[in-house]
Amino acid sequence: MDTFDTVWPADSAEFCPHPNATNILACGTYKLETQPDGASLGNLDDEDEEHNPIVAESKSQTRKGKCLIFDVTGDSLASSSQIQEISLPAVLDMKWCHTSASRKPILAIADAEGNITVHEWDVAERRLNQAFSIPCAESDVLCLSLDWSNRRSPTSGIGSLVVSLSNGKLALLEPDATNGLAVRSTWHAHDYEPWIAAWDYWDANVIYSGAPRTGGDDLKLKAWDIRQGFYSPATINKRFDAGVTTIQSHPHVEHVLAVGSYDDTVRIFDTRKLLTPLTQADVGGGAWRVKWHPSSVRAHHLLVAAMHDGFKVVRFRGLWGQDSAQPASEESWEIVQKYEGHESLAYGVDWSYAATGDADTLVASASFYDHALHMWRA
Repeated sequence: MDTFDTVWPADSAEFCPHPNATNILACGTYKLETQPDGASLGNLDDEDEEHNPIVAESKSQTRKGKCLIFDVTGDSLASSSQIQEISLPAVLDMKWCHTSASRKPILAIADAEGNITVHEWDVAERRLNQAFSIPCAESDVLCLSLDWSNRRSPTSGIGSLVVSLSNGKLALLEPDATNGLAVRSTWHAHDYEPWIAAWDYWDANVIYSGAPRTGGDDLKLKAWDIRQGFYSPATINKRFDAGVTTIQSHPHVEHVLAVGSYDDTVRIFDTRKLLTPLTQADVGGGAWRVKWHPSSVRAHHLLVAAMHDGFKVVRFRGLWGQDSAQPASEESWEIVQKYEGHESLAYGVDWSYAATGDADTLVASASFYDHALHMWRA
């Protein structure tokens, strides 16, 4: 088992998709400082304390983080090396922008002080350099998640960003000639923290969001159309028994959306019929992150960070493409691989872009309390 001690709790792992930097892996960490007298900081409701240790809210507490950069030269951490460490406010999410070979790789990081920092990877110097920072909210507001709009169309420019904020708002950031990116709009999206916001990779006018807490205007999946403004969502799905925690549009199959929830379920939707899932898979433990495989050859494979139940690879059948001839007696999904090497909350996970085709792919996974980064093949 390949394990790296991240020292501080690890909550995100992202391989670089850039054709000249597929060997680069970023890992984000989150450390909640306690008061000098050892008292607990923040106020957790029962649901949040059970599911998620990073939702504590108190203006007096300090959240610190780091972005760790690895050069993954082989099939394991043993043959790889940490080459950089960047100190930041606590990291809650990060995403590489899908850019063409003519543009430097770009990494956006969502932090616990309301900022998105955008970094460029220098291939020659093997170093990540901060290009600019965009405040999306006040410093006591957490940037919870982010997503780039241009996953399916890498260009020499950068895409737009959607960011979810702990004050219940979403922020839309668009390319800006002066500052790189600028906040175009912020709007009230949920009554509680929207832990996830994501683009429809096939339609850059559409954004999805979800929130985890009971009560108020939550336990809902919402779709927003930026052409209509943000006074109300274009679609609302209220049919969730627990909070929505993760969303990813399929990069290879149009109209397919994966949505994870605290109720241990990943639902697959046709975006044209967002109220009723095509199928739902029981992944155990609560789904914190979902990632479709980067190769179209393995378009039916979904990687899941299942919080209390490790990491899983789910294969879907009979929903689209060649698998549409599935026998009626068979389930439309199966868990084809489990990775249970971690000893704590399964949070960050990603596929490597270094290899294509139907061969096993390198996976990086990160867990919280045991502050561990692992690598394995799936």
